[in-house]
Amino acid sequence: MNLSAKTVVIIAIGAALYGIGGLPMFGIPVFANTTLKPAMAILALFSVLFGPLVGFLVGFIGHWVTDLFAGWGIWLNWVLGSGIVGLVIGFYPILTRNNLRNGIFTTRDYVLFVTLAFIGHVIGYGSSAFLDTILYAEPFLKVFTQLTIIAAGNTLLIAAVGYKILKKVAQRNAMNRNLTEA
Repeated sequence: MNLSAKTVVIIAIGAALYGIGGLPMFGIPVFANTTLKPAMAILALFSVLFGPLVGFLVGFIGHWVTDLFAGWGIWLNWVLGSGIVGLVIGFYPILTRNNLRNGIFTTRDYVLFVTLAFIGHVIGYGSSAFLDTILYAEPFLKVFTQLTIIAAGNTLLIAAVGYKILKKVAQRNAMNRNLTEA
């Protein structure tokens, strides 16, 4: 894997923002060891703008940073879950044929964005919850409840914040595109 210097810097910035933004002081506790994280919008944004590899690495490294600084130890299964969430959301530019980069953000694009966020949460944190039951003998009902809250809550959060941000990104890209075509 050969990453450009620019991509490495993007990953570092995204991981730092997601990691620090994921600290408990910035989250909304909702259940046992379960927090809704506004920083998920940062992960979603980097994933949408830079694709699946950057999304995975921002989620993976960023969650690692959160766990490291929060002081509760590094939970690799949840670190992996965040990476998978970023990976899945990162398929957005591929599936929309780079509409956002071309200044286009339709209702269909928004529905796809929210759907990818939900699927990413279910697959990513579903894997984390499954591993919790196997590796740590966590009760299935507890981890299923955590997964349900995380998938629904963070998807709603990403949907609300993401709409405004992606709309602005598309508008900015449309203006820049018009300047270069003139």
